[in-house]
Amino acid sequence: MLSLREQYKELVPEILSNLNYSNKMEVPKIVKVSINMGLGKISDAGKDGKLIEEAVEELSRIANQRAVATKAKKSEAGFKLREGSSIGARVTLRGNLMYEFLMKLLHLALPRVRDFRGISRKAFDKSGNYNLGITDHLIFPEIDPTKTSKNKGMNITIVTTANKDEDALFLLEKLGFPFKKN
Repeated sequence: MLSLREQYKELVPEILSNLNYSNKMEVPKIVKVSINMGLGKISDAGKDGKLIEEAVEELSRIANQRAVATKAKKSEAGFKLREGSSIGARVTLRGNLMYEFLMKLLHLALPRVRDFRGISRKAFDKSGNYNLGITDHLIFPEIDPTKTSKNKGMNITIVTTANKDEDALFLLEKLGFPFKKN
């Protein structure tokens, strides 16, 4: 099976002709993948340091790269949140680790989602980037359900060089992302 990077290299001429670009350097590509795991609604994550450590460790195992804890930028009394308290974990992937994670997401994790019918075509921002929300991190094979204390959701942002959402959608479809049928 070809890696995602090799698939992209083979698809460049097809994308170039279908999107009417004049130069192969204009062809959109994936720049980075940002994964964010917010723990605000699960519990008082700022008070429970063990939950933050668990989230950082699990996200590091999923991404094959060390994740960092995110801190609150300002206090918010309504949420009982203090400035500087830990509220989640995040990691940014580039290069080979990015392509490995996307392969794992497409071929191992998403097929494990119950009643999966595809990912939404409407989750693009106006700059050609795609946002995918996952409600349960247990779909990744690295996570042992018996060793995790709570189910955690995550947001995955795929940043592309596409200027339009249509170009980014075409790129991701060609790379094998399972979008819902219209």
